[in-house]
Order: sequence, then C-alpha cells, then structure tokens
Amino acid sequence: MSGISFKIKIAFLILTTYSLPVAKAQEHIIPLDQVKIPDTTSRKYHIPIFDNGEVDLIDIGNGVLNKFPDRSKDTVHIDAGKLHSSLLPGIGYSIETNFEIELSYLGGFYTSNENNANQSSILATIIFTRLHQLLIPVVSSIWTKNNQYNLQTDWRYLVYPQETYGLGGYSSLNKGYILSYTKIRLYSSIYKVIKTDMYVGVGYDFDDLLDGHEIDPPPGITDFEKYNIEYNQKGTNEIASGATLHFLYDTRRNSINPSAGNFINISYRANLNMLGSSENWQSLIIDLRKYIPLSTHSKQVIAFWTYEWLTINGNPPYDLLPSIGEDPYSNTGRGFAQGRFRGKNMLYVESEYRFGILRNGLLGGVVFANSESFSEQTNNQFARIYAGYGAGIRIKFNKFSKTNVAFDYAFGTDGSKGIFLNLGEVF
Repeated sequence: MSGISFKIKIAFLILTTYSLPVAKAQEHIIPLDQVKIPDTTSRKYHIPIFDNGEVDLIDIGNGVLNKFPDRSKDTVHIDAGKLHSSLLPGIGYSIETNFEIELSYLGGFYTSNENNANQSSILATIIFTRLHQLLIPVVSSIWTKNNQYNLQTDWRYLVYPQETYGLGGYSSLNKGYILSYTKIRLYSSIYKVIKTDMYVGVGYDFDDLLDGHEIDPPPGITDFEKYNIEYNQKGTNEIASGATLHFLYDTRRNSINPSAGNFINISYRANLNMLGSSENWQSLIIDLRKYIPLSTHSKQVIAFWTYEWLTINGNPPYDLLPSIGEDPYSNTGRGFAQGRFRGKNMLYVESEYRFGILRNGLLGGVVFANSESFSEQTNNQFARIYAGYGAGIRIKFNKFSKTNVAFDYAFGTDGSKGIFLNLGEVF
C-alpha cells in the first residue's frame, strides 16, 4: 500500500450561520455597524477581510452576496438561548475512504449568561464514500445551567471496511488489508458537579460489531486471526456492553476552540457478561489537556494533549482495541491513517502552537507534533515510538462559537503524509 494518506475535503457550499432558540433567556446582543459598507460609486459592498472587528467566513459570504444580515460584531457577550450553527458540506479523498461526500454540522450554545458558563457543543457528520462506506457519528457535550451537569454522548453507525496493519509497533505500512465491520456505538454519560469545574459521572457504553471479516488478507495467519484464536474471540459478531465511571475537571469555557484552561477526563469501563457483553474486559482512558495563552494582547496559545488508552483486564474485540485515530473525535495521530497502529495499550502525546495571522481573527496558523507507542502482542511491552508533525491554517468559520475550519499537512515517521481537515480544533 502507498505510504501517503492524502486527505483533503473541499467545501462546495457554505450555508449561512443562523441562530435558533434553545431556551428562553435574557439576550445580550449589541447591534453595531453593519458588516458591509455601501459603496455608492461602484454599487458594490465592502467585503470586510481586513476590518479590525471580528470577521468570519459568513461575513465574507454575505459581503459577496450583497446581503445585510443582522449579525452583531460583538463576540464577547454570552448569548444564552442562541444556537450558533456551522454547516460545511464537502468532497474529499483519503486512503481510508477513497473519494467521499461529507456533510458536517457543528453547533455551539450556552444555557446561562454567567461569564464562567461552559459552551455546549454538538458535532454531527454524514459521510458516504466510493468504497461504499457509510459513517454517521453524532458527538455532543451539553452543559446545564450554572455548569451543574454535563451530558456527553458518542453515537455512531458505521458500515466501514477499514484497513488494518496488525498489532503493536512493528506492523508494516505495506502489509495493510481490509477488515470489514458494521458497527453500532451508543455511549452516554452524565456528570455531576462536586466543586467548581470538577465532576464525577456514570454512564453506559454499548458496541455491536456485526459481520466482522477479512478481505483479501496476506498469506499466513494474520494478527486478527491470531488474536481471535488466542483469546477465543468470536470475531464475526460481538457485543461489548459495559458500565462506566468518570472523573472530569474542565476549566475551559469554550471546548470548540479553547484559548486557556485545563481538561482532565478519566474514564473506566467494565464490560460484563451480565450486561450482555460477549466477553468480560475492562479499560481505562486518561485524557489530559492544557492550554497556555502567551499574551493577553495576542491570539498565541500553546496546547498540550496526552491520551492514554489502556486495557486493564481481559481481551477487547480486535476492532475495539486501542487504535490511532479512534478517539471520540478521531483526531489522534495526524500524519497517519486511521487504524495505522493498534494494540492492547496506547500511549499518546501531542503539542500545538496556535497563533493569529490577521487581527480580525479570520486567519490563523498552527504548528504541531505528536508521538505514540503501542504495546506488543507477545509481551505487552512498548518497544517502538512513532512521531507525526506538521503545520496548518485556521480560517474562522463562525466568530460567535469561535469555530475554525482547520487545514493541516502532516508527516509520519514511517513515510505517511497527507492533508487533514477538521471543523473545529483538533483538541
């Protein structure tokens, strides 16, 4: 297989941001000057690319279309009860999917007007690919008034033949082949505040893996077959059903585009036969993030992320083993194809430097680097470390929710490289 993971998605239509009522609450929208200034000479309107006020792609689109939207330039005040939505259709290509058609929705809103209110977010995507893959993930984080409760969901339906390369750090990029599943994922958790910005939670995770099978595997016994034989896995139809316990500490006020704060999320999952699971096994995920603003007068931020995904006991189904790009937002491992590395335990770290380019916030940039290691199947030891690195551009899509369109070019130390697109920050 090629060492290039070329993932580029081109927006062919951008729909105007709109606001919908979420809950009745006092609003603080301050009408300012219109975004566009009439030019009586040319009868065209000014497109505010270099204005000093906050500008996003919606403003640019409205300028091109000669519209006068009632959009405030005030992006500081919290507007409880307003849903700020970004809708991004696109086409693309990646080594995992071949050509694809995608529609991504990202919504952000507040449920109260307090300055320390956390922003709720909903991310939903529909992707159909030339390889007849269908991906429908819906991931949300909803905060109640005064940040008393946080409801998190990760629901997915996937018909997703995906390339697999084997287990551990010695897997080869040139020996990938297709492993096909139909997957249903239903994860839900609720968190309760125990002190300011600190929460404990409980939840339930359900995975239904249907019709798991290999397509044109290489000669000999594959790691998929070895794993299923050694651990008596069914391989074709498996259910993982488990209760979850969570600890959350989150001082970020905007999870879509954090500029400061800390994030700690520790999740323990116990899959049990008594809950309908095919096997008994337990896992632990430790997700730590820190955001350091370098100046109060600029948009420079250094962000750090570490993601540890560990199998505590038992043997998860092969497709539920820790794997690169399989975190809730599929963002680990820029520089590598999703599923490039897999093992019973995963260690991951990443850092990113974010900076503004235009004063109006329309354009920014990032540089980043990550490293990852996976335990070996034979001795459960971490033997190899891989690294990815790259740079990217950020274009402000929605100035109210601070949503950026992220274009990154990344390299992996095993020869992987490619373009990666996100609606919102990677972490």
